[in-house]
Amino acid sequence: MAFKQRVSEFQAALSAREIDLKCLKRLCFSGIPDGSGTRSLCWKLMLGYLPPQRDLWNETLKCQRATYKQFVHEVIIEQCKGTKSGKNSEEFDVDHPLNPNPDSNWVTYFKDNEVLLQIDKDCRRLCPDISFFQIATKYPNKDVTTGCDRDFETLRERVLRTHLESSQVNTNRSGLKNFSSVRKIAPAEYFVLGDEQEAHWEVVERILYIYAKLNPGLGYVQGMNEIIGPLYYVFCSDPRTEWQEHVEADAFFCFTNLMSEIRDNFIKSLDDSACGIGNMMKNVRTLLKERDPLLFAYLEEQQMRPQFYSFRWLTLLLSQEFALPDVIRVWDSLFADESRFDFLIYVCCAMHMVIREQLLAGDFATTMKLLQNYPYIDISTILSKAIELKRPRLVAPSPPQTKKHRKR
Repeated sequence: MAFKQRVSEFQAALSAREIDLKCLKRLCFSGIPDGSGTRSLCWKLMLGYLPPQRDLWNETLKCQRATYKQFVHEVIIEQCKGTKSGKNSEEFDVDHPLNPNPDSNWVTYFKDNEVLLQIDKDCRRLCPDISFFQIATKYPNKDVTTGCDRDFETLRERVLRTHLESSQVNTNRSGLKNFSSVRKIAPAEYFVLGDEQEAHWEVVERILYIYAKLNPGLGYVQGMNEIIGPLYYVFCSDPRTEWQEHVEADAFFCFTNLMSEIRDNFIKSLDDSACGIGNMMKNVRTLLKERDPLLFAYLEEQQMRPQFYSFRWLTLLLSQEFALPDVIRVWDSLFADESRFDFLIYVCCAMHMVIREQLLAGDFATTMKLLQNYPYIDISTILSKAIELKRPRLVAPSPPQTKKHRKR
């Protein structure tokens, strides 16, 4: 009955002509019921991708999806024209790859390939505990996957060619030459699918590459793949066909909006600033010292520095500490909290406290293992503790003073 009641509450909130975001966030903070695309829609609203006014949704989505289509055209197609021979390739003025001129398009092309190879490496290992990212999407981006007469390379072809160019040529005793690639695909990495098919990890790769190109000041930083993974997965889980067809564009803009809030965590020069990751780690330590002085003192005695574990917790929004369903549940609360990522501080502190007995009983190696490979704990236990920590502490009233009566 409680579940049905919550579903009804969400339906009522989301069917309003103008969504009351405060009311919606209050509902989402306690967890969003799965199914019917509720979470997908709620996240898009809370991340500012969709406006509260329902009658503006169609126009907003149409505009944003057209904009992303243009990004794909400019970043992947236009910037790579002439890199692949096609039937009309003679129509293009092809710059020479060995041109030493700094203004040569090939200089930028080769630098971009370095970024692309890092993104490719990270996306091939995205969420290895589930098979979702390895399987083919129902809606591959036809602008960049079909047509044998293309005069540009797809990202897949660029990665392959870059590896071939970095191969070593060996000659055996018979004088025959063969190639041996410097980089071999690890068994744990995902492989590409056949022509005109795209695995979900390849779609994520394209989103991250376009983001890096459009944000040269930040570019791509390792770990961003762990941020976009849950977003993309949730949007793909929406049962509505129209939303599934445009997952790539929707995920791109929601990821961009999310990164605008947490990008300082990925900028090394800001680590020690008031908005950097160093200050967030300090806040976790301060809260733990206030709420559990004994555990704090023990971790200090063990010289358990936050850089060893909470750096990753905070930077990646706990996306590597829990199973994907639990990460998604945590993000419901993070996105819904009015102060957004302040609640993350309380969750991290709660993670210490719910395993305090194990931490206090262990030596340095045991403690390190527990914090770097967090044990399975029911996520509701951790969130309940975090909510308890978030509430203002009640100061116990002083005991009433009894008046002394003078003897008569």
